[in-house]
Amino acid sequence: MTNPKPKPRSDSRALRRRFASGLRAGLLVVWPVLSALLIAMMGLGIVAGRFEGWPLGDSLYFAFVSGLTIGYGDLAPKTGVGRLLAIMIGACGILLTALVAAVAVKALTVARGGDE
Repeated sequence: MTNPKPKPRSDSRALRRRFASGLRAGLLVVWPVLSALLIAMMGLGIVAGRFEGWPLGDSLYFAFVSGLTIGYGDLAPKTGVGRLLAIMIGACGILLTALVAAVAVKALTVARGGDE
C-alpha cells in the first residue's frame, strides 16, 4: 500500500480561507446569542462580586475564569448566593464554548467539502 501524494500547499491555504470564511459567517449568525451569553456572564459576575465584596475587576475576572472552566481558585465565593451565581456563570460558559465549537465544526465541514 502506498501513501497518497501530499496535497499541494495551495490546497491547505484554500482550506484555511474557506474555513475562516465559514467561521466568520457562522459567528455572524450566532452573534446575538454569543453576546447575550457574554453579557449574562459579566452581569452574574458583577452581582456575585457584590455579594462577595470583590471590586469590579475581580468580579469580571472571576466570571470569565469560572465561565471558561479554568477556575484558578484564587477567588472563590463564600456565600450561598455567590455559589449559586458561580454555577450559573459556569452554565453560561459551557453554552458559550459549545456554541463556538459547533460553529467551528460546521465551518470545517463545509470547508472540506461536506454538506452545507
